[in-house]
Amino acid sequence: MTSDNKTAGGQANFEAAAEASPQAVASFDDHHQSLGQKIQHTLHQTPSLVPLIVLILSIAIFGILLGSKFFSPFALTLILQQVQIVGIVAAAQSVVILTAGIDLSVGAIMVLSSVVMGQFTFRYGLPVEVAVACGLLCGTICGYINGFLVAVVKLPPFIVTLGMWQIVLATNFLYSANETIRSQDIAKAAPFLQLFGTKVNIGGAIFTYGVIFMVLLVLILAYALRQTAWGRHVYAVGDDPEAAQLSGVQVKKVLISVYMLSGLICAFAGWAMIGRIGSVSPTSGQLANIESITAVVIGGISLFGGRGSILGSLFGALIVGVFTLGLRLLGADAQWTYLLIGLLIIAAVAVDQWIRKVSV
Repeated sequence: MTSDNKTAGGQANFEAAAEASPQAVASFDDHHQSLGQKIQHTLHQTPSLVPLIVLILSIAIFGILLGSKFFSPFALTLILQQVQIVGIVAAAQSVVILTAGIDLSVGAIMVLSSVVMGQFTFRYGLPVEVAVACGLLCGTICGYINGFLVAVVKLPPFIVTLGMWQIVLATNFLYSANETIRSQDIAKAAPFLQLFGTKVNIGGAIFTYGVIFMVLLVLILAYALRQTAWGRHVYAVGDDPEAAQLSGVQVKKVLISVYMLSGLICAFAGWAMIGRIGSVSPTSGQLANIESITAVVIGGISLFGGRGSILGSLFGALIVGVFTLGLRLLGADAQWTYLLIGLLIIAAVAVDQWIRKVSV
């Protein structure tokens, strides 16, 4: 038999087999998702959606109860001014928590950095710009020490930053001799220290450079975390550091960079705090570590790392600000604010646990 005959015979057999085969198209079972599963999946994909909804509802409720007293441009921008420090520190806390770590020293680093800026200006007579740079460097160095101990020495982040909190706090009081540099002296000799307190009036709404910096910082970090290789590595390390290491991510460098960035942002928060309160006080901002964690948790960033949006931490800070101002305008006892915020924290963690159960 020739090769042509073999080819023709094979083609005929193939056609015959094809005609005899089932003609039905393959189908798969349609696993219909319930409404709850759809919501769960949506929240998993967009973790900042929950705090955004809570923020909008909070504004709406207090707006109904207080009317124009709450919805005035002054009141709404006052919320931004009140949360600017917490919002900046929460941004620093967010990048650390995304790696499944935690930084209890953020408040102490913030205060020490502000003290360095003030003391270098008034005690040593350095140019105020140099003093500010030294304060920013101080915060970055503190962050590097945290990152080195966590990434290289392999100590737990909670223990490292708890110890750093005590060390930096003690250093702050010893170095400053617990003395406050007065607002009048700063305004007269070094107004650059109060830069973030400069106000800008836009249509009756009063913004400060500190508020503008907070918003820009969050937007820049949100872009960096979502659109850059470094940001994807941060999420990868937080989700599974061993898998990230095997896939080529330099886990140690990522962790060190995250803690250094946190320290630098805290130093900027210290500078902003001088503008906010006007003076350099070694006793101010002592609760910033707890307040930043509160904003991050309410903002939907998972304490287990690897999931969440830094926009959520800003929304979390704003939620606390809305509750604080709204209840104050209603004349309610301040303890109601703590009670409601405590409930929000527990609810946020419960929602996070529920969302994490979704399979993607």
